[in-house]
Amino acid sequence: MSQFTSEQIPDDPKNMPPARRRRSRRLLAPLGVDERADFLDQFAHRASPSFDFFLFSLLAGVVIGLGLLANAPAVVVLGCVMAPILAPTVGMALGTIVGSLRFFLRNLGGTLVGAILTLVGGLMGGVLARLLMFVGLEVRFDQALQSTLFTLPNFLVILAAMTLLSATMTHAERPAHLPSVGLAYLLFPPLAAAGFALAAGRGDIFADGLAVFVVHLFFAVLVGSLTLAALGFRPPSPFGYTLGGAVALLTLVLIVGFGSAGLAARNYLGFPTPTLTLTPTLTPTLTLTPTLPPPTATPTLTLTPTRTPTKPPTPTATPTPLFAVVRAANSEGVLLRDQPGGAIVGSLLNGALVAIIGDIQEHQGAPWVPVLLPNGKTGWIRWSYLATATPLPTATVP
Repeated sequence: MSQFTSEQIPDDPKNMPPARRRRSRRLLAPLGVDERADFLDQFAHRASPSFDFFLFSLLAGVVIGLGLLANAPAVVVLGCVMAPILAPTVGMALGTIVGSLRFFLRNLGGTLVGAILTLVGGLMGGVLARLLMFVGLEVRFDQALQSTLFTLPNFLVILAAMTLLSATMTHAERPAHLPSVGLAYLLFPPLAAAGFALAAGRGDIFADGLAVFVVHLFFAVLVGSLTLAALGFRPPSPFGYTLGGAVALLTLVLIVGFGSAGLAARNYLGFPTPTLTLTPTLTPTLTLTPTLPPPTATPTLTLTPTRTPTKPPTPTATPTPLFAVVRAANSEGVLLRDQPGGAIVGSLLNGALVAIIGDIQEHQGAPWVPVLLPNGKTGWIRWSYLATATPLPTATVP
């Protein structure tokens, strides 16, 4: 990789000034031009994506998609353990810190190919979710929503995991799988959740998942670049500082842009709806009138006699109405309907007084009667919910 061999470093550290010599002893990479070039070539080779990287990216996406379908966090963690070592992410950081745009873009392309495979793996779980919803089964999206949220602890985990991964990748003899799992847990589930939501018809989760992945990826690259810089890697030309500054600026823009207002006071970066909420199941609820107001006036029958010059006053009685009191067995009252078994037009509590104003009608084997409420409203109530009480009429004869 010839792009890494242009840095002008003396072959013999003894010929350097004392301050430069002391700093050279603290550097991770050798100071000799040939040794440093070999070291960077080996490092770049380890950081480049391979076939195993793409294969295990797809497998991890499938397992994580199944974990999202089952709403099982343990299966999601298993998928992250199966994820490949995220060496291309360190490769992007290496390309940034040494100023190699070509190497940066090559590892970015490999990372994006692996991301697409992970998204396809999650897409398979989303297809199964759509089939389950088609047959009437409930599919929950709690774990998918949880994977597509910006939270401050997630950024702290990326900071720690990427620092360890970058430092470990500089030593070929050190295993880098453990810190890579920590980083994969914050890169792979958002991608798999995006594919899962896309197939399941949840476009909002799909967009959030892609946004979280992009922000997490560039934040990890920025952390890796700073780690490699602390370990002694320096750009061989001013362009390297420009590339590093561009990556840092892009990371900040993504965090602020997707987070709406940056790091919020509630310790997370939020989308318009960042809070995980359970979807309630609506059940019909009977709403009863708290208290039926008592009759404002007791109906009093007044018989008006007809006077004639030759006959004494003769009162003419009108039919006596039948009054009833609501007595429902469940002690919650009854419903007032517009016709026997028809639509609900009101409700009455036990003890309410009504007047029966018509004949009994049968509906589905049950008797119904028309009633008049004290407020003038009429409706139908089942006969079994009423207790009749017939008051004596009073006649007034002048």
